[in-house]
Amino acid sequence: MKAAAFDYLKPSSIEQAIELLAKSGESAKVLAGGQTLIPMMAFRMAQPTALIDLNGIDGLSYIREQGETLAIGALTRHRDVERSELVGRHCPLLAQAIRLVAHPVIRNRGTAGGSLSHADPAAEWPTVAMALGAELVLRSERGVRSVPAHDFFTSLLTTALMPDEILVEIRIPKIRKRARAAFLEVSRRHGDFALVSVAIQIGLSVSGEVDEVALALGGVDTIPIDASPTAQMMVGCRFGEVRFHQVARAIAHGLSPSDDIHASAEYRRDVAEGLIVRALTQLSDSFEGHNGQGRNPTSR
Repeated sequence: MKAAAFDYLKPSSIEQAIELLAKSGESAKVLAGGQTLIPMMAFRMAQPTALIDLNGIDGLSYIREQGETLAIGALTRHRDVERSELVGRHCPLLAQAIRLVAHPVIRNRGTAGGSLSHADPAAEWPTVAMALGAELVLRSERGVRSVPAHDFFTSLLTTALMPDEILVEIRIPKIRKRARAAFLEVSRRHGDFALVSVAIQIGLSVSGEVDEVALALGGVDTIPIDASPTAQMMVGCRFGEVRFHQVARAIAHGLSPSDDIHASAEYRRDVAEGLIVRALTQLSDSFEGHNGQGRNPTSR
C-alpha cells in the first residue's frame, strides 16, 4: 500500500520544528528514525496531514554526562547508544537492552526518542526508562517540561506528550559503584518485540545488604510495569540470602497480562517469573567476588 497524501516539512532548528508542529495541528507527526511511523503510514494505520522531519536538525544527537545523570539526545541512533563507552560505563542496563533492539539495520536508523514516543510496551527503551526512573524532556512553544517515565507512559502506544510537544532529551541516572544490572527478554525470534522482558538493577551497601532495587517488566501490560515496590522485599537482606523464586513469584502474581495472538496471560506470567529468577541469578554471579558477596545455594 501507499501512504495517504501529506505535507513534508524539514526544519533546520528545533525552534522551527516546534513552530511548524504548533501550526500544523494535532494530525501532524514528527519523523525521527521512521522505523515504526513509515510502515504504519504505508499501511494507512497512521495518516498524518504533515510530516515534520527532525533529521536536518543539529544538536539533537548526543550522549553526555550531566552530573549524576547521562543525557541522551532524542535523535541519537540506537547504534550510537550501543557503541557508547559512556553508556556502557554509566548505564549498563541500557547497554544490555540496546543490543536486543531489532537488528543492526534497524538500530542504525532508529532513535531513542522515536522508540520512547511510540511507547510500545514490548520495546526495550520504555522498559529501561521505567526501571531506572528516567526523566524525559519535552519542548513546545509553551516552554520546556521534564516528565518522569512513570508519568510519561499512559496507555497502549500513548504518552503524556501533548500534540504540540517534541521529546528532545532523555536523562538517566548513572549506576552506583556497588550496583549491577541485568536485562533479559523472551521473543519468538531474535530481533522481534519481546513477549516478556525484565530490567533489573540491584545496589548493595558496604556490608553487602541490598539497599537499592529497580525492576520493570515489558510486554505484560499496556505500559511497562514498575515492579520495584514489590521487589523492595529484598531491601535489607544480604543478596546471597535472597530467595529468588519467592521474589519472582510475588512479582509475577501481581501482573495482569492479557491473552493475545502471541501468548496467553498465563504464559506471560510464567515467563516473567522465570526471567526474574534468571536475572537475579545473573546478578548473583556478577556480584560474586565483589563486596564479599558469594553464591548461596539457599537463594535458589
